[in-house]
Amino acid sequence: MKIVKCVCQNIAWLSVGIFLCLAGSGAHANGAPVQPAKLLGTWWIDGSEGLDISGLSFCDGELLAVADKSSEGIYRLPIQAGSERVELKSKARFARPDLPDDQPVPLKVRALHYASTPLSMDFEGITCDASGVYLLSERHNRIAQLDTAAERARWLSPRWSESARERGYLQIFNAESEGLVKAGEDFWVALEREPRGLLRLGRDEVVGEDFRSLPEVAGLDFRGRAEDVTALAYFDGGLFTLERNAFAVCRRELTSLRAEWCVHYRDIEEAPKYVYQDTRFGKGEGLAINQQGIFVVLDNNGDARVADAEDRRGLLIQLAMPPFAIDAQRNGARKPQTP
Repeated sequence: MKIVKCVCQNIAWLSVGIFLCLAGSGAHANGAPVQPAKLLGTWWIDGSEGLDISGLSFCDGELLAVADKSSEGIYRLPIQAGSERVELKSKARFARPDLPDDQPVPLKVRALHYASTPLSMDFEGITCDASGVYLLSERHNRIAQLDTAAERARWLSPRWSESARERGYLQIFNAESEGLVKAGEDFWVALEREPRGLLRLGRDEVVGEDFRSLPEVAGLDFRGRAEDVTALAYFDGGLFTLERNAFAVCRRELTSLRAEWCVHYRDIEEAPKYVYQDTRFGKGEGLAINQQGIFVVLDNNGDARVADAEDRRGLLIQLAMPPFAIDAQRNGARKPQTP
């Protein structure tokens, strides 16, 4: 009987071990550390009223931004430590691209193009490389390259609306392609929600096919709201995701997309000083990373904040990297991998 009992116990432990291994692989949630974010600074964005700042990127040392309701301009944010406000300044003006003629354009989108220039592009992401600045249009699910010399934006070849919808993405109008970053030779596009995902594509591809699901993180809480991803950044070899409804920024390994660590900032976004009247808005939409930390811009969709009913400015917040990530950067070491 003792032998039988011992064998049964060993089988039971073996089963547990197999279960844990399976639970830690594939699309199952991983145990990446999720830590409260440390706030380093905040800036109310003067001149942002009615624009809905939606995307951020550091380009040549400048913090650049795009807005939902600005189809022919990009902006810069010259932030200063110690100040509580930053003026939204024009960086470049340009002519918007024409309707893309190489993909179907829904009737609603076509009508908006002619009825409202400010709403026709719905730029949600901005990124850059040595060749220039790139803008992501959620309205058309396309990337436009800004030609500052010609003062015009033009569509790049890759398109993905049809292939994404065939796979179940982009099913909700105005909850489609939401974030953009250039990482090495590839572009990454964030597909917002229900389901969320990422698309990796090369600049010269015609049709985007490389869709990726985001491995879940056990410590993130979306609090009954849709799991989403609204912005991307690339820094120090890692891909960063802004997971708006979880109030979180996660660093993810570029190949597997498994989270290495996350910071959450709900207590900051919903603090009495900062919270907007309608908490469906006043949410994180733009993300940029540099040596000084994590920068998140809140798109308030024209909503006023609770503390001042007359104030409809957007808010830029700066969060610190986790201490172990800072140490790794200083030492030139790779970030710790989760099991």
